Amino acid sequence: MSGDSAVPAAGKRFIAIAGNIGAGKTELTRFLCRRYDIKPFFEPNDQNPYLADFYKDMKTWAYRSQLYFLAHKFRLQLDLQDEPGTVVQDRTIYEDAEIFARNLYRQRYIDARDFRTYTALYRSISKALRPPDLMIQLSCPVRTLRKRIRLRGRAMERDIPVPYLRRLNRLYEDWYRSYDLSPVLRLETDRLDWMTDLVDRVDLFRKIERYLD
Repeated sequence: MSGDSAVPAAGKRFIAIAGNIGAGKTELTRFLCRRYDIKPFFEPNDQNPYLADFYKDMKTWAYRSQLYFLAHKFRLQLDLQDEPGTVVQDRTIYEDAEIFARNLYRQRYIDARDFRTYTALYRSISKALRPPDLMIQLSCPVRTLRKRIRLRGRAMERDIPVPYLRRLNRLYEDWYRSYDLSPVLRLETDRLDWMTDLVDRVDLFRKIERYLD
């Protein structure tokens, strides 16, 4: 259990990793893929043609950016459902709607009419999708999110306001409490170091492997 060589996952499982910007989703996704030799599906940030504009002018570009993410994530989840083996997804379609679009609506960057249209589309899409076999929920305080965002140096994220991250964190906590589509593993990522701490690593493996049998 303590070794770092890849361990094939038994059967077919869909693991989803949810969490705020900077919570550690991509790092955990890559770590699990190395450990269990499973296929990753990553957040399509680099492919969103609206994202850079969105961070400069949220009101103008919010609705179009969120529609792109919804459509792309729908195609992505259909693709991962067709995979023959276990897969892990970095950020889910549920977060796009329940966290990011909802936050933009509350801030009046998306108006009520557009949000109703978006929500109706999201609900229809979500009914057609297979839910995860395991949802890993990552939580992290805003001060740690800010530190990680600065360290990874993505230009379009550099000036994300602290109040924006706080609002997202609150929405994540609300959604985590109400989520009931699959088993849940909750991880406080500012208190864990599975990359270098052997105890944290073995504990993480033990918890996840309950869902990989």
